[in-house]
Order: sequence, then structure tokens, then C-alpha cells
Amino acid sequence: MNRELDMTVALFPGQGAYRPGTLKGLWERGDDAVRSTFEEVDAVAKDRLGRAVSPTVFQPSPPSPATLLETAPDTLQLAVFTASVAAHRLLAERGARASVHLGHSLGEIAALTCAGAWDLADAAAVLCERISVVREHDRSDGRMLALGCGRGRAEQVVALIGHPDLVLAVDNSANQSVLSGPADLIGTAAAIADRIGITATQLRSPHPFHNPLLGQARRRLTERIASFTSRPLEVPVYSPILGRFYRDGDDLAELLALHLVTPVEFGTSISALHAAGARVFVEAGAGRVLTDLVGQSLPGAHVVAPLAGRDDDEGLTRAAGVLRPALSGARPTAAPDAVIAEPETAPSTPNAPNAPVTVDRAELAGRVRALYAEAMEYPEEVFTDDVLLEADLGVDSVKQTELLSRLGERFGLGVPPAGLRVADYDTFGKVVDFVAAGAADGAFAGSAAVR
Repeated sequence: MNRELDMTVALFPGQGAYRPGTLKGLWERGDDAVRSTFEEVDAVAKDRLGRAVSPTVFQPSPPSPATLLETAPDTLQLAVFTASVAAHRLLAERGARASVHLGHSLGEIAALTCAGAWDLADAAAVLCERISVVREHDRSDGRMLALGCGRGRAEQVVALIGHPDLVLAVDNSANQSVLSGPADLIGTAAAIADRIGITATQLRSPHPFHNPLLGQARRRLTERIASFTSRPLEVPVYSPILGRFYRDGDDLAELLALHLVTPVEFGTSISALHAAGARVFVEAGAGRVLTDLVGQSLPGAHVVAPLAGRDDDEGLTRAAGVLRPALSGARPTAAPDAVIAEPETAPSTPNAPNAPVTVDRAELAGRVRALYAEAMEYPEEVFTDDVLLEADLGVDSVKQTELLSRLGERFGLGVPPAGLRVADYDTFGKVVDFVAAGAADGAFAGSAAVR
């Protein structure tokens, strides 16, 4: 592979990457890049779908992902796209430019746009057509289900059900796959996963993407966006759906429509780019969904998530400072944990026998809060010590089980103890105390799965 493609990859996330309040401070301060990006998309969205984006996502109390999905799913997709384009522009203003773009599902439209395939108005129109076509032609009542396992076990679940409408839609990493299919088959898959010890979480998706069920929508979308003329790319764009780089002369209308029915091979794509020399991955969008996946697959990689903290402007500036040395061929210097997410593992040198371990609860609470906020797509501020996870925030037992397991992995605590009941950790404060106790002990002692 051309060595000019080495070092830095900009990751453009898909539909799940909405984070309430992202870029709101910059919008309110009148930042030119944020204002112009959202206003241009607003004009197209209002004309084609009858509803702008910014009045919803920048209102005093921005809606949660669940609320947006229920009340304005079109706005949710446009918000993810627009935030990614704005993030890319903001990083470019600060002197950061990635060597390669990679989009995840919906994120491929943003990846191509930021590489110069279309101007922003045309790209927003393409996305509006995609939204409209799928809404008009999907009659499947389909769903998507995330499984806490790799491709092999996910395919076993699919094979056990044996129905052509249930497919492996996304291969994210060795620890995460996504199924797509009709609601009843997704329910069966979730039940099987539970019986064999695989965590299963139904995704907030209005349609069964990356599934042949959307074949009619695919054909119609090709027709509807054929008139949008694309330009040669200014930055290479790798597609985890096509399994290759886009080429000048590609029929983007045909390929983007193909996305609706073709699986996403994200984990494989990340490994391929890493093998070619990519070592820094930056999330051009809200949160750290994709950089977390990269961290799982490539523990030695530097992952940068500028819009995953409390201060977007500070995160972008620090991220650009990390990326600029990488572009010049130098190894990136360390940056605060809010920007660079290094793997969090247990210390390689054990503590001396009987040596007490001091745990900074406030610092630990911040790290646990960030994980819960990202996983649940809520602002970090809602995770106070006394908030009830299920009653107040809707964190059901399945999701809490998954989160507790992730905490064990994130903080190097090992396998949770036998007999652990998630119902005993009904508040966020109890979860933090649970992690603090495990950290002080060095590891969990038990070997049974969480119940």
C-alpha cells in the first residue's frame, strides 16, 4: 500500500453516534464552522424533509437519542452526519488532516463528503434521499441487535435460527457483532444469546440496515441519487462495506445504495489499515463509539476522541495537537485521557503483599461516568451518585449486565464474582463503589458470569 496513506485515519461514525449537547457551546458562541455547517444542512433538510436539524439539537435541553428516534428519526441521522462534517472542519481549522477517511455505515456519506466527493448541500440532499427512500420502501418491521461476541459466535446464532431474513449485518470487533432482521427473528436471536451467555442489546435503529430486506429501497435509492455528480477525492476513503478504497470513476449512486443490503466489515478494515501502517485513529463525530472499537481490536493504537469530553473546543484543540505530529511522521505525544484513550489494564507489576491500594473515588467516578454516558448516550451530568439507573434512566438488567462486564474489562478487574446480582447496584453511586472495591482488591475473585 502507498506509504502516504500511513499514520492517521479519520473515523466517521454512523447512526448511534448522537450525543446530546455536542457542539452546542460552539454553536451558541457563533463559531463559523459549526454555524455554517448546520445552517447549510438545515436549509436542505427543511426543503426536502420539512424539518431543520439545529433547532432540535441545539435547544436548551437537547433530546436524548431515544427521544429523537421516537419523535424525529430523520433528524437523528442528519444530526450525526452534520456533527461529523463540522468536527472535520473544526479539526482542519486547527491544522489537523487525516491521511485516510473511513466511515461506518451512514458515516460513509460524511467520509466521502469531507474527502471532497460532493459539496455539503449535495451530500445533505443525498442523505435526505436515503432517509426518504428507506422510509417509503421498508415494510419489514425490521430491527437490529448488538451481540457481545465476535463474528463466529454471531454466525452460529444466525445458523441456529436458519432464516434468510436474519443476517450478520456488522462485524465490529472480536467483542461485538450486529444482527439485522424482522422483529420476531431478532427476538428469537436475543433469547438464544441469553441462553448461551452472550449479551444482547437491541439497537435504536428504525430499519434493518445491511440486510437484503432493503432490496427494493436499494434499487430506488440508486435511481434517486444518480443525478448527483461526484468529484475526484482529495483524501483516500476506505469502505468497510466494499472492502477497498473508493476509486475515481466509481458510481457512487450504485455503491451507496448497495450499502443498504451489504454487511459492514469494520473490524477487518481497521486491521487492514493497521497492517498498512495506520497508528492514529481520530473520531470525527460525537462520542467515542468507533475509537472504543479500535481500542478493543488494536491495543497499541492511539485513539483520539475530541468530542467525547465536556469541553468540545478544548478537545478539538488538543486532538489537533496530537494529530499534527503524526502527519509529519513523528510519533504522537501523550495527551490527557479525555483525548487519547489508551487501553486501561491492570498494572503489569503486582502490588507488594498486603500493600494497601488507594483509590481516588472522584477520579474513578469520572471514568465510570464517561463509560456509562457513552454507552447510554446520555449527558454525563445525569449520572449522579443517587440517580436510579433503571427507574430514572431506563438502564434495564440486560444493559446493566453488559455495562458491569465492560467495567470489569476496562479496569482490569477480571471476571465478576459468583452470585453477583445487578439489582443490588440500582444507583450509579453503588456501581462506582463496586468498581472502587474491585480496584482496591486488585481483581474479582469469582468465576461465574453476572446474573
